[in-house]
Formats: sequence, structure tokens, C-alpha cells
Amino acid sequence: MTDRAWFDAAKGDIPQWAASMPKDADGTTIDWDWVRSLDLAHGVGTIPESTPQSIHDALKIDYATREHLESIIAQCNSTFMTDYDRFIGSYRLPRALAYANRRLNDNINTLLRLGEQQHLWVVSRERRGRTTVAVLRPYSGSRPSNDDQGMLNLSGETGDASAGNTAAENSDVKFPTTVALDDIQDRTAAILDARAERRKAQRFQKRAGDAAMARANLSGATSPGGAASSGNATGHHPKPDWRDAYLPGRDVDAVMGIDIETTGIDPARDYIIDVGFEFMNMASPRPAGEPETYAYEQGYYAAGDAYGQSRLAFGVPPENAALGNALIAKLTGIDVRGRSSEAGYRLFDEWPQAQAGLLARLTQQPYVAHNATFEHSWFMLNVAGYAESYRAGRITIIDTLPMSRQWDPGAVPTNEHPYGDNTLDAYAKRQGALDSAHNERHLGLEDSHIMLVAMKHHLAALKAQRKGPWGPAGRAGVGGKSCGRKR
Repeated sequence: MTDRAWFDAAKGDIPQWAASMPKDADGTTIDWDWVRSLDLAHGVGTIPESTPQSIHDALKIDYATREHLESIIAQCNSTFMTDYDRFIGSYRLPRALAYANRRLNDNINTLLRLGEQQHLWVVSRERRGRTTVAVLRPYSGSRPSNDDQGMLNLSGETGDASAGNTAAENSDVKFPTTVALDDIQDRTAAILDARAERRKAQRFQKRAGDAAMARANLSGATSPGGAASSGNATGHHPKPDWRDAYLPGRDVDAVMGIDIETTGIDPARDYIIDVGFEFMNMASPRPAGEPETYAYEQGYYAAGDAYGQSRLAFGVPPENAALGNALIAKLTGIDVRGRSSEAGYRLFDEWPQAQAGLLARLTQQPYVAHNATFEHSWFMLNVAGYAESYRAGRITIIDTLPMSRQWDPGAVPTNEHPYGDNTLDAYAKRQGALDSAHNERHLGLEDSHIMLVAMKHHLAALKAQRKGPWGPAGRAGVGGKSCGRKR
């Protein structure tokens, strides 16, 4: 079990956050007294009686709580990073809110399953806009569901011998006549879409303002766009992209590659279950005295220049383990049903020593990830001290995804991949780090290894060709994205 004292310390930061962040990501005024009232350590989910209406009501309450929590969490990053006067000293409150939200999300999924078991509804997971949501439809037994129906009849008065009616008739509980479904639909997609539209409008307004300023100055000096890309050997010239800030410089050398596997894609809802990292020097010789070999899961992987390999396994709460996760089991081979904390696995967000050990490594040298904003977002909400270290400029991040986008001749746009195929699997194969007969393993250490091998091969080729960091638009220094200091 985690030390619960840090939750009280996190709540002690509420006055700092309240003074700097009066509204959440959706523009709603935050009720900080409500936040203060939450039992973050022991759970904010509702445990109902096992009756249809109680399950419905509990799900409705939990959905509303999750929406409030996540809208606050979503605003915390920009508030913390733009707190130039350093009025907010710690990021532990957002981490505590995310900790509670993960358990709340487990509770929601447990209620969804309980409703299915009692034939209150049928759940389908559907892609809606930017996310996947749980869609509830009426249970209809052997009959096709009526997608337009908003209520489920549990009375059994129609005389239809469906499984739903049989469950109602055989239960000792007196079921209500109907259970509403319209007011317990997952609104995440609509919330995220509305949030994205607001950001789009803000960006448009800023660009219009920049353009007006440039015209007033009779100069393009203030116009947006930045430096031109160096292009690649095919003549394809990708447009400058915000990810370009994560590109390495020509003096990059010792780095740590890292990859994490998680139970989902949302760091405020899901859990880190696998972390793999290793070190590699991009220019200087491999350190003397390091073991010459390392046994990766893939027997055809050779350690080569890599050293300091580590593989860390973490667990999930019993509620999450009970739900299972077929998608992650298929993708990674990790079955969370065997990763319960009751089976002896430690949870990463309850293990301060593991967080401290990882943070120490992340700050020693630049860390490299493929689509590094993913790892960064998880570390922000899971690793004590990471946000503070990043804001202070003690962390530098290099991303091989923009290396693939900007500097890899094979990453040309196609109908299937409008920005080029820049998956780790495709990038590693193009750079000779993975042969065409095998695919990305989706385990932290193995994926870190092929990423670093691909990066080293790629940088060597770019240097020989005087491209990338050595091209006209290249830069000296380590490169990468950092905060709080100038290069």
C-alpha cells in the first residue's frame, strides 16, 4: 500500500492552485471546496446496492465525478508550466487527482459490467471522434436491440420470454419498471471534441493576430512558420511541426531510451504495467566494463552498443484485474488478470521508490522515446517530482518520431499514411534495426532497444550525407525538448 500522507499534502496545495487556476479546461469555474472534500486516497467512486436503479444512479454519479475531475486535470499542465512566478510549487495535486480518477474509472467499468450481468444494458466500445467510449444500448435478449430506445423495460409485462424478463422474474429484488439509459451515456467524446474546437478557434485567432502584426510592421519577422525543414533524399519536404522541438542536435551522445506499456492510452484513467529502458552512446564508444551481452525476449536481438538494460513489471488494482483487458493481452502478452496487487505486483503509482529511481535516470541524460509526448504525459501524472524537474529544465526529451517524419527518406506520404508511415515498427525496419520478418514486440525494453539502434543508424547516415542535424537547418548541441533554460 502507498503512503497515504501525500494525499493530505496534495490537498494542502489547493490554495496555490485555486489562486492560479479558477477555471477548468472547459471554462467552468472550479469548486475547490468540492475537490477538498474528496477522499482521494480511498476512492471517489460510488458502491451501490445491487438493484437496477441503484446501479444506474451510481453510474450517473460516477460519470459526473469523472467529468469534473478530468476537466480539472486537463487544465493543470498548462497552468503549471505557465506559472512563471513559481507560485505553484508542486504537481502532486494533479497526480493525486489522477490517482483517484484511475480507481474511479475502474469503478465505472465494474458498474458497466454489473449492468450487463443483470441485463440492464449491452455495452459496446465504439470510436467516437478522438476517443473510444462505452455506448449503452437496451438489452433485448434474443431480439435485436432498438438503437433509438432510451429506456429498458424490466417489468416483464409484455409476456415476451426474453432473457431480460427471465432475470427480472427470477430475482428476489423488485425491479423498477424502467432504467433510463440516455442519462448514463459516456460523454467523453463530445467533451473532447468541444475542447478541441475551442483550441482550434484560439489558434486561428492567434494566427490572425500575428498576421495583422506582421502587416503592420511591413515585415514577416513576426509571422508564424519557423525555419524551413531540411527535407529528405526523396525531395519530400515536410512542413515544420511542433514535434520538431524534440529533434536531436548534432552533438547528442549518451542517451537513455525508454518505452512504457499501459492498460490504455489515458494517463488519468489507465495504469503503467511495463517499463523498459537502456542506455546507448550515439557518438562515443560504449563504456568499458559494462556486460557484453544481454538476453532480450527476442532471441535475434543483439545488445550491440546498448548497456544498462532494465525491465520493470507493475500491477493493477484488484478491480482492474477482475475486469481483464483482452486488447492489451493480445498486443503485449501481458494479462492484467494475473497482475493484481493481491498477487504481489506493486502498482507504479503507489511505489515512491520506483518513481524516484526512474526520475533519477530520466534526469541524468536526455531520454529518447518514439512519440515521446506519450511517455511525457504519463510521467507527469505518475512520477513524483517529474513535472517539477521538467519545468526546472532538468529533463531533456528526444523523440524519434519527428526524426522519422522529417529526416527519413522512406517516410513519404501515402493515401494510407498522409504523413508517412512513422510507427516504431516501420522506422526501425527502414533503419535496419528490425528485419522485415519480425514486428515490433510491444514490450518496453525490446521496443526501447530497436528504437535506439534505429536512431544510431539514422544519425550515422545523416552525418555522412550532411543532412538532418548536419544540414543547413540543423543545430549544434544535444537538441531535444526541454523547459526552463535556453540553449
